[in-house]
This record gives sequence, structure tokens and C-alpha cells, in this order.
Amino acid sequence: MRERQILPVRGLSRRRRQPPGGATLVLMPTAIMPMHPTLAAQPFHHEGWVYEEKVDGYRVLAHKDGDRVRLISHHAKDLTARFLELAEAIRALRPDALILDGEVAAYDEQLVSRFEWLRRPPRDQVATPPMMMVFDLLRLEGQDVRHEPLRIRRDRVERVLDGAPTVLLPVRRLADDGLKAWQEVLERGYEGLVCPEPE
Repeated sequence: MRERQILPVRGLSRRRRQPPGGATLVLMPTAIMPMHPTLAAQPFHHEGWVYEEKVDGYRVLAHKDGDRVRLISHHAKDLTARFLELAEAIRALRPDALILDGEVAAYDEQLVSRFEWLRRPPRDQVATPPMMMVFDLLRLEGQDVRHEPLRIRRDRVERVLDGAPTVLLPVRRLADDGLKAWQEVLERGYEGLVCPEPE
């Protein structure tokens, strides 16, 4: 049985790259880095926090600018060609420009994400195609929205994905109580629990 993880997320990374050795800094739009969770030792509950399924897949930022779509991994690898169906689904979204933060995963018959199936799809078991489970919206129509409260960004995610192909879904929310959410993780066999801290 896999080790289950509890990952509370605190804040967003807004790291800027500094020029090496006194080089001239050319002003460009700030690079958006995905937020990184911190491992917690045991389940907990904090009033007002959100509890979501930890998806076992590839962390991806989906950039859409008009007809151009890029899927960039957290290691800055371009995965667009690998997940063309997802890129097409993102291209079809109503906003002309956005950045979605999520996880690309494949799911088994019990709707549990299976990382290894992204590398080698099973031949003898029911599996979904690669799907992007979206947990945040970082930019919308040219505006950085990371300063907005999580509940507003989540509402925007759901509106942006309303009517989208089923390969694009908001990440699953679990019980409002962190301890009950952890029980859901154990009972359903999820990879873990992510707990974004509300701003």
C-alpha cells in the first residue's frame, strides 16, 4: 500500500530569477512558478481550510494565449506534444488568455489516479485518457489573479471549465473537516490530501 501524504499549501511562490554576475536585467513579465506544498506529519483540521485530493500525476501549468497553448511541467519541460488532446481542450476554453495550475493524471475504474499509467497505459484494465485536474487559476485575460482569495480563484476555475471536455476538471474537493477528509483518502485509496490555506 502506498504511503498517504498530507500536504498543506501555504502561500504562492512568486520567485524572480536574478541575472548572473551583475548582468543587465531586462524587464519581462514575472515568471509564474507553481506553489509547492509542505509535507505534514499527521492529519489536522483548521476552520476555513480547504481539503482536496492529492492527484498522482504530472504537475503542469497550462498557458493559453489566443490559439497558442503550452503545457509546461514544474521542471520547465514542454509537455504539449505529449498531451495534444488536453492542449486542444484548453484551446477551446472561452477565455482568450489564461494560466491554469493542475495535475495531468490517468484514473482507474475506482477513479483513483495512477501515475504509472501515464508512462505505460494498462492493456487489461479500464483507464481514463490523460486528464488535467485543475486546482488553481493564476492568470486570466492578461491579469495576474494570484492575489485574489482562493475561494474566488476556485469559483473562476469552475466557471472557466464549465462546459469544457471531460478531460479538464476541477480537482476533487473532500470533506470540509480535515480529519474526515483524511478518512476519505484512506477509504478511497487516493494518493493523499492537499490542504490549501485560505488567504
